[in-house]
Amino acid sequence: MPSKLLDGYRFFFYSNERNEPAHMHVWKGGSEAKIWLGTLEFAYNYGFAEADLSRIRRATRRHIDELYDLWDSHFPG
Repeated sequence: MPSKLLDGYRFFFYSNERNEPAHMHVWKGGSEAKIWLGTLEFAYNYGFAEADLSRIRRATRRHIDELYDLWDSHFPG
């Protein structure tokens, strides 16, 4: 599963998620969320506080090109 550490959060996706829009799962300390790269909306949140979600959204926005590159290199075409 491709992953990248950003601002203390692990951003990753599963190799079997090709048929979904580009997104990242985000994990830290037992909490997990899923964020859509196209809208920066959360599909779900399990355990993160609102402050964490704001930080995750900011990190995603700052590194959006890197995250899309990670997605596109794993799922070409």
